[in-house]
Amino acid sequence: MTAPATRVLLSAAQIEQRVKEMARQIEADYAEGPLYLVSVLKGSFIFMADLVRAFERLRVRTEFMAISSYGTEKTSSGQVKLTRDLDVSIEGQQVLIVEDIVDSGLTLSYLLNLLGARRPRSLAVATLLDKPERRVKPVEIRYTGFQIPDEFVVGYGLDFAEDYRNLRDICVLEEIATSASGAPAAWSESER
Repeated sequence: MTAPATRVLLSAAQIEQRVKEMARQIEADYAEGPLYLVSVLKGSFIFMADLVRAFERLRVRTEFMAISSYGTEKTSSGQVKLTRDLDVSIEGQQVLIVEDIVDSGLTLSYLLNLLGARRPRSLAVATLLDKPERRVKPVEIRYTGFQIPDEFVVGYGLDFAEDYRNLRDICVLEEIATSASGAPAAWSESER
């Protein structure tokens, strides 16, 4: 079987520029520090790494979580489950959730409720990509890299069945099998 075709939606240069701009915005808003950045694995790991390196003066701490909404056959069930929790308490801390993509909002809503109950001083969201037309659950996003159309994207950490994360550009996957609901048949990220 040959690999599905891709086309570039956002180039590596566009992504790099926007991540630097987001870093400046975040630094201005959190000048006091420290700021806990919580990466939602696996898709956001590249965005998180680039964002952290783009900060020039902000004191940041990094944490990682993993969330799944798989059903029994790797299709999204709509039910969210925490599979990896934080290693530290965030009570009284400034916290920024770092997402690769916000789609339905179901997983992010779950995560905001979960972390909000831990009484951080502040809690906000930064996402590289936002697909607002797919939103099922409303969520507030403070920092957005790019709003994108309702197309299935891969690259820069985003995958399809664990492939394509290594692409430097964000690309549209042109030919993928879909389930009866119209969603790709094999989700491997919780939001997707």
